[in-house]
Amino acid sequence: MSTITPTADSLAGHGDHAHGHHDIGFIQKYVFSTDHKVIGIQFLFTTLLMLMFGGFLALGVRWQLAFPWESMPILGQYFAAQGGQISPEFYTMLFTMHATVMIFLVIIPVLAGAFGNFLIPLMIGADDMAFPVLNMLSYWFMWPAIACFGASFFLNEGFGPNAGPAAGWTSYPVLSALAQAAPGSGTAQFWWLMGVTLVGVSSMMGSVNYMTTIINMRAPGMTLFRMPLTIWGMFITAILQAFALPVLTAAGFMLMSDRLLGTCFFIPAGIVVNNAAPTVGGGQPLLWQHLFWFYSHPAVYIMLLPAMGMVSDMLACMCRKPVFGYKPMVYSLAAIAGLGFIVWGHHMFTSGMNPALGMTFMVSTIMIALPSAVKVFNWIGTIWGGRPVFNTVFLNSVGFVSMFIVGGLSGIFMAAVPVDIYIHDTYFIVAHFHYVLFGATLFGVFAGITYWFPKMFGRKMNEPIGKLHFLLTFIGFNGTFFPMHLLGIAGMPRRYADPYLHPYLEHLLPMNQFMTISAIIMGFAQFLLLGNIAWSLFFGEKCGRNPWHANGLEWVAPSPPGHGNFDEVPVCYRGPYEYSAPGRDEDYWLQTEPPGPRPDSPSQPSVAPA
Repeated sequence: MSTITPTADSLAGHGDHAHGHHDIGFIQKYVFSTDHKVIGIQFLFTTLLMLMFGGFLALGVRWQLAFPWESMPILGQYFAAQGGQISPEFYTMLFTMHATVMIFLVIIPVLAGAFGNFLIPLMIGADDMAFPVLNMLSYWFMWPAIACFGASFFLNEGFGPNAGPAAGWTSYPVLSALAQAAPGSGTAQFWWLMGVTLVGVSSMMGSVNYMTTIINMRAPGMTLFRMPLTIWGMFITAILQAFALPVLTAAGFMLMSDRLLGTCFFIPAGIVVNNAAPTVGGGQPLLWQHLFWFYSHPAVYIMLLPAMGMVSDMLACMCRKPVFGYKPMVYSLAAIAGLGFIVWGHHMFTSGMNPALGMTFMVSTIMIALPSAVKVFNWIGTIWGGRPVFNTVFLNSVGFVSMFIVGGLSGIFMAAVPVDIYIHDTYFIVAHFHYVLFGATLFGVFAGITYWFPKMFGRKMNEPIGKLHFLLTFIGFNGTFFPMHLLGIAGMPRRYADPYLHPYLEHLLPMNQFMTISAIIMGFAQFLLLGNIAWSLFFGEKCGRNPWHANGLEWVAPSPPGHGNFDEVPVCYRGPYEYSAPGRDEDYWLQTEPPGPRPDSPSQPSVAPA
């Protein structure tokens, strides 16, 4: 197909508000900023802070499982129960808030918020988001959510800080619906619900902005199938958020009305909890599970699809080779998202589900392995025959692929109803979702930080420290989570403060101690990442616009980009993966470089794919 040549009319009006920019004060420029790049960096630093906090909560969980009822060093005297011991109530709060922080305040906002904000306008050739003020609000709605989650640790009347929200991150009724159900079910649970609602509002603002920007503000010549896979991942993620989030938000309001207004959406009639008077009801606790998982299974892909697109771009660049099967990669992203909406019931196989319905959910869940396999084999095909550069970006990207393979394979086990009935609520489940949502997603995030750091700040990160961070994280991660498969097969249940009360589990204590030591190594390795970011901000190697010799539009902009992003309106002539193109001196071909005669055949014009 011949090259699309933009006309003068198609350039008119693109980026107008970049040229009408006037000087603004420090607060408006760096705090309440409407610049997508500043907002993306705000999201990045906020989520890194929350990552460390969520990690400390996880170490509290691991301490109790490795050294039950022993005083937790250092932090125990401040946060745990008497004598530095972790009480059962405090333990339940630990795993509830660990998952809450990691999912709602780290993984979703770091991908959709940080990288989505920073990259979307740059990679499609726009000067900013479609709705800059809405974009600013999407970030600042995160802080009331953080405040609500923080308040839930301390605002639980009569119980003190040892009884925060304790219904799990899934917040199942009746634990979350009746204040008398458990020590953490009072005011703390209300503040938790408020925090989740505000996070949902933030995500919804972002999704509307991303869809509008990608559909309406692409640079001249940037057709849909010239977009990088990062943008496809963000675009499909925004669609997922737009369709799934209203269900969770509605469910949250229904649960709050049960608590505050006396409605009975999720409270059954006549239930007696903790010797309180029987409740007036008529609702159905399982209704919450259906509504919650209708959002939260697509949320798994909200946490994964952007990283899939980012890793595809980074592997192509680091291997100096076009992405293998670009269009199948796009279609597989869409297929994963579509199937993700019809598989929520696999979280409920043990809830008394009709076997025929369970079979339907089982088959549809197993089918997700097909587009996932397409992606895995295409990533391997991209690496195969390439010229990979074994730097921090490549190592973390390959870490993403390998951990996604392990997590995906274990997911097929759980998709089968007979197997899931045995391993449901065991540590096999914990192993699976950590391989997918930590091993895969966060290795993609670490690669993305290193890859786009020069574009954000005009400096490269320290390579030896980056490799050491990857090595320690990779070893610590697998040492922590791979043995969980074995614990689950052995029958170790989740959410028990002391599983060794069951004599048949006592022999698992040494394995839990090994896992806790691995988790401590992995946790402290993240200080290398933070130190590398802090050091590189001021002393990193300065670099030009395109230090990786990549092809995308973002590498045409200055590093860091100014207001409006580009010196002039970019024009797109080809796809983003023209690496090692025949007949060229360089092994990359920028999307903005006009087509011209090949050096080896001056009379033959080049043909750019649509």
